Amino acid sequence: FAGLADVSISEDIPVEGEITVPVGSHSPDEDYSTLDEPVKDTIMRDLKAVGKKFVHVMYPKKSSALLRDWDLWGPLVLCVSLALMLQGGSADSKDDGGPQFAEVFVIIWFGAVVITLNSKLLGGTISFFQSLCVLGYCVLPLTVAMLVCRLVLLAGSGTVSFIIRLIVVVAMFGWSTLASTAFLADSQPPNRKALVVYPIFLFYFVISWMILTFTPQ
Repeated sequence: FAGLADVSISEDIPVEGEITVPVGSHSPDEDYSTLDEPVKDTIMRDLKAVGKKFVHVMYPKKSSALLRDWDLWGPLVLCVSLALMLQGGSADSKDDGGPQFAEVFVIIWFGAVVITLNSKLLGGTISFFQSLCVLGYCVLPLTVAMLVCRLVLLAGSGTVSFIIRLIVVVAMFGWSTLASTAFLADSQPPNRKALVVYPIFLFYFVISWMILTFTPQ
């Protein structure tokens, strides 16, 4: 290697090639970014995406629609709506329903987190937030059941009222369970699906029981 000491990088060594980045013609759609769009368009696009997910829950089938473009806006709205309807107590009463609202909110989100962790530990192939998205959106039928029960309770709280509420809650409980399992079943190992479905069953059963036993103060 003695001869290499005399070699120096000079102008005699040609540097071939170009380091410039070729600039081609781009269409306006490629250069358009969501940061440049009006706020109204952004809000409308997000609302349409949430609405499509609601439709997929009301007509459940094995699909990746809720998993492909997940979000937590829908679950948050459903959770807040359900907690507000379950809190009872009017605004001018001594009990403003605050602890009940917090209780419902924590039960829904903590339950969804526990089920998601259970799914991941059993070998689920979906991400943490995808599972939260599915479980949250599938609370929609139970939220509808709570709304119907509140309307039925306005007419009275007799035996007929209880039977109507029981039928509605049981139907929506089955709907929520079937919808969530339809989206989550394929992401679990075949020999462990029962271990994933059972906590989901308990999760929606607890929410259904809270709805059925609710009586306004």
